Amino acid sequence: MAGASRCAGRGGYRRYDESTATRLDEAGALLIDRWNGDLRRLREEAEADIARISKLLQEFPGIGPTGAGIFLREAQKVWPEARPYTDKLTIRGARASGLPESPEGLADLVAGNDFANLAAALVKVARDPALLEE
Repeated sequence: MAGASRCAGRGGYRRYDESTATRLDEAGALLIDRWNGDLRRLREEAEADIARISKLLQEFPGIGPTGAGIFLREAQKVWPEARPYTDKLTIRGARASGLPESPEGLADLVAGNDFANLAAALVKVARDPALLEE
């Protein structure tokens, strides 16, 4: 636990407590013990199946469906097999923007690797629809 607390403190993260440090240590131990410290091995274990990747991610302490979704939304930039991945926030941003609400419909709007950027932008719109007015 001391390692996670020390790293969080050095990183400038001030809002953590002992339970956060414990979860970080447990998550790190799981990653090292099960996947030799490499999330690509988690992906391989799941055979690149997005639902299975999500389920495996949720084995990390403190990671639920939302956290797994955030990971997949961001990881699709470097894990093409995760593309096109959308979550509730992405879809809410698409709806607010008048764009297609299906992953495939959104994917048709951009080139492959740009989908992660589109998803990130739509999340920003979902959180702050006023961005559409600027």
